[in-house]
Amino acid sequence: MATLQNAFQIILLFFVLVTIHEWGHFYFAKRAGILVREFAIGFGPKLLSFKKGETRYTLRLLPIGGFVRMAGEDPEIVQINPGQRIALALNNNEVTHIYLNDFDQRSNAVEGVVEEIDLERRLFIKLDLDGEMKQYAVHPQAMMVSKDKETQIAPWDRQFGSKTVGQRALSIFAGPMMNFILAFVLFVTVVFMAGVPDKVKIQSTVAGSPAEKAGLLANDIILNVNNEPIGADRNKLTSLIKQSVNKPMIWIIERNKEQIRKEVTPEDKGGGLVGVTLMAETRKATVGDAFSNGWSSLTSATMSILDSFGKLVTLQFKMDDLGGPVRIVEFTSEQASAGIAQYTFWAGLMSLYLGLFNLLPFPALDGSRLVFLGFEALRGKPVDPNRESIVHFVGFAMLMLLMIAVTYNDILRLIKG
Repeated sequence: MATLQNAFQIILLFFVLVTIHEWGHFYFAKRAGILVREFAIGFGPKLLSFKKGETRYTLRLLPIGGFVRMAGEDPEIVQINPGQRIALALNNNEVTHIYLNDFDQRSNAVEGVVEEIDLERRLFIKLDLDGEMKQYAVHPQAMMVSKDKETQIAPWDRQFGSKTVGQRALSIFAGPMMNFILAFVLFVTVVFMAGVPDKVKIQSTVAGSPAEKAGLLANDIILNVNNEPIGADRNKLTSLIKQSVNKPMIWIIERNKEQIRKEVTPEDKGGGLVGVTLMAETRKATVGDAFSNGWSSLTSATMSILDSFGKLVTLQFKMDDLGGPVRIVEFTSEQASAGIAQYTFWAGLMSLYLGLFNLLPFPALDGSRLVFLGFEALRGKPVDPNRESIVHFVGFAMLMLLMIAVTYNDILRLIKG
């Protein structure tokens, strides 16, 4: 049962982190008026697919990310050229459907040869109807139908490239931004769940240690050491112990709501040891506590992740330091088993990592796309879309190769134990 629960929590973590990221892209693209053709979770073959409004929502086989396909980002799949025979379905003399084949099955459709066509700016089709030329206006949401597959046309004002640099940048940055927001919300939630460290408590003592000799017991709360209030600061207690090697220290502890004075002399081991395992005594968090501690978790985790990225760039790592999907699944299972608070904190870390990773200026990532938009803003004109597409394709291929390498390494590590 626990294994099934862990599997569910792993799948849920992936689904939520990727969905919130792609939803950021989707929402701000829609706000800018961009036609979003597909909202996908995963890559590869489709497992589940349905269409709502203008967008097709898909769940795909490989759980290694997701994407939002916006009109104009890539060359449109269906092209119609002069001289091509097509059929048109009309409503009030306006084209609603453009059929590219199976004309004999298109009842009440106008069939002819394309003389002139513009489906991006002027939205019209001029047909040769057996020697008679006739021009039709095209509805902005008209469908092109090829072998029963429908593709909505994308007028220029619905394409990604038609929007301002700011609108496009926001549509791209919104994915990582949603991961940052989710991470903060999860860190705040953990504070409410776990409480706020208020005091330092002794969890256990080592047999024969200075702590045991001094009469310290499990669940004693350390209030004061050498006239220094400890509060919830374990580091302060550790520092005081190291400064007092072989010197008697006066500890004021609380036991059963009574304050007791104890004399403890640290041993000269490891720079100063008294032989206790410490834990935090917590109190219920206020809203202020939750936001303050949640923000501290966000900033400290950000610095740690950025430091790890710096080691990657400067090649200060070994292959065993890298983890792929296998290691992530393994560690997520461990965190899920540790309890809901630990699992929630891990989910916040993963969301933050996903957001920061996507902002790296590496081809195929959101950060690289923002770099290209920065060049466009400086130059006053966009980079050649074909060249940009090649750069992103190469980057994606490199990421897939790295993913395969780290996954292979993870599997070897599991086999070797």
